Amino acid sequence: MIACYVRGGGLGHLTRIRAYLHTCHPGATATILTGSAFTADPRVLGPHRLLPAEALPSLRPSTLVVDAFPAGLEGELSAASVPPGARTVHLARLLRWDAYRPLLPAEPIAFDETWLLEDLTPEHRAYLPGTAAPLTLSDPPGVTPRGVAEGSWLIVHSGPGPEIRELLGYARDCAAAEGVRPRLVLACPRRPGDLPGDVAHVDPYPAWPLFATAARVITAAGFNAVRQMRPWRAKHLMLPFPRRFDDQYARASLGRR
Repeated sequence: MIACYVRGGGLGHLTRIRAYLHTCHPGATATILTGSAFTADPRVLGPHRLLPAEALPSLRPSTLVVDAFPAGLEGELSAASVPPGARTVHLARLLRWDAYRPLLPAEPIAFDETWLLEDLTPEHRAYLPGTAAPLTLSDPPGVTPRGVAEGSWLIVHSGPGPEIRELLGYARDCAAAEGVRPRLVLACPRRPGDLPGDVAHVDPYPAWPLFATAARVITAAGFNAVRQMRPWRAKHLMLPFPRRFDDQYARASLGRR
């Protein structure tokens, strides 16, 4: 059994783990250990089984995959957390290492395999095992939702509301700077109650099949948005937001090069 320890906010951590499983374990069904509110949507988990993160001690997986945070979101994971006989895998993405480092345990997990999903800071990379190797993720197939006209400007965000409003404002500012008045479409799990009448709403998961036909795609600078927009970088408009551990500003800077 593959168990994936996946804690975080929003949809990003669940999207990333599904891409990892599709890339490295195609056809396999895994147990997802998380506390995300988005797991109520069957589209998000796909065929995988859901358990609360606290269920880890009761499991005996053959492989334990730890996403993003080598010691868990709150520093709750250590060498003692690994079930007996489990092979350990870490998926490393960019972190604000100075903010996360105080959570590291005295006896960390000695991962058997570490995948580098993007460039890390030198301090973060030095902490990880020397056998770490880069990995390019591939998403499971997705169906292009209807109702989004070709050439629309697509704003993609799962919340919170104030950030959605900032992205909408950024989209309008960018459109004005280009001298155009595009149709705006918000891709979001729930329609905000204050969404302006001239902005359409769709609830696709995944959203990436819409990227090819959109004239512009406006997102924060989260890991998956930047990764999935690489084939269309020229039309990607990023507005990074502050996060406790995720360095969206560094990612946006690297993504614009």
